[in-house]
Amino acid sequence: MGVKIAVVGGGSTYTPELVEGFARRHERLPIDELVLLDIDPERLEIVGGLARRMLGRLGWGGRLVLTGDRDAAIDGADFVLIQLRVGGQAARLTDETIPPSFGVVGQETTGAGGLAKALRTVPLVLELAELTGRRAAPGAWIVDFTNPVGIVTQALIDGGHRALGLCNVAINIQRNLAEHFDVTPDRVELEHVGLNHLSWERAVRVDGVDRLPELLGGDPGWIADHVGMPAELVCALRAIPSYYLRYYYQTARVVEEQRSGHTRAQDVIDIEARLLDLYRDETLAEKPALLADRGGAFYSEAAAQLIASLHDGAGDLQVVNVRNDGALPDLPDSAVVEIPARIDRHGAHPLALEPLAPEMRGLVQAAKAYEELAVAAAISGDRRTALRAMIANPLVGWEVAEPLLDALLEANRQYLPRFFT
Repeated sequence: MGVKIAVVGGGSTYTPELVEGFARRHERLPIDELVLLDIDPERLEIVGGLARRMLGRLGWGGRLVLTGDRDAAIDGADFVLIQLRVGGQAARLTDETIPPSFGVVGQETTGAGGLAKALRTVPLVLELAELTGRRAAPGAWIVDFTNPVGIVTQALIDGGHRALGLCNVAINIQRNLAEHFDVTPDRVELEHVGLNHLSWERAVRVDGVDRLPELLGGDPGWIADHVGMPAELVCALRAIPSYYLRYYYQTARVVEEQRSGHTRAQDVIDIEARLLDLYRDETLAEKPALLADRGGAFYSEAAAQLIASLHDGAGDLQVVNVRNDGALPDLPDSAVVEIPARIDRHGAHPLALEPLAPEMRGLVQAAKAYEELAVAAAISGDRRTALRAMIANPLVGWEVAEPLLDALLEANRQYLPRFFT
């Protein structure tokens, strides 16, 4: 029997990547029905039109449905993939521009901007999860790709939902390392440890042999260029840091750069407008090269690979956001972490890992405490809890926490009814 997949936020410009990933795995993942759900009918029609042409070109035999009806989309679904953005890129722009005016990093998933996004996003995702529990197929999986992935997945799992979180950072690093070593990606396994957007590669195993010491001792500049940080820092860590760690390790430099007024949000707004113009072309039946500039490299690979393995029980190793359950000794069992896990029909089974080095442990534990408070604030709408989250955030600090929180709440008033009853 075939599979039904519902994509919440199907009007995303990422969607062509996703449908291509599904179509190329039709033998492992026989999809009868792929539903793209979005609240913007015009955008859904544009993106869905390209998706239909791409699937036709690839010879995919399933049924593609475009809808704005949440109940119909989720009804009977085996997998619900969530890739929504509350407030669109305009809300992202406030996440990136308000914090720098207070002298702190402005970013959509970390720091104060990440908190604002979590407050907007968590309540809606939990609402969708409740709907999934009522209307989806028994045992349906929720796969969250919505940022901040770690916080959103923590809220889902705390709520008792059958969910995993997914990010493209690990698969992006894996693919680049496979190219560097001139091997296929399946021969490269990463010891990826930490939290979403706060992680390190402690080992790079090619055919079971750790090649990280060779990388660090040979050409650390290559790694440094990839992650956007100094080679000296990479060598001192004895690990490959996620490029998001630049916000923590080079905070002053990032804040200074952001004073120029340039934002990634504005870049993405411009790229998305150009992509949608391209998608309108009825002769286009493949993803355009410009999509690579949108970000999210290997998004389709990560999402399709995870869902395929949950369906067929392949038992392969993937990096996911999952309940810790003792895998990382430095954090509680209930904490959602981003680590390698074996994927089968029963879910993700985290690998047992060695404790974190002290320089990693302190940052991870501090960020996890912030994430715990962020979930509580998003669900409750309590300003005091949100302030505690802001104070706990390693990228904020007490001096600006309260006025910055007030500014972000006011800028997001229309998306935060819990805070403005």
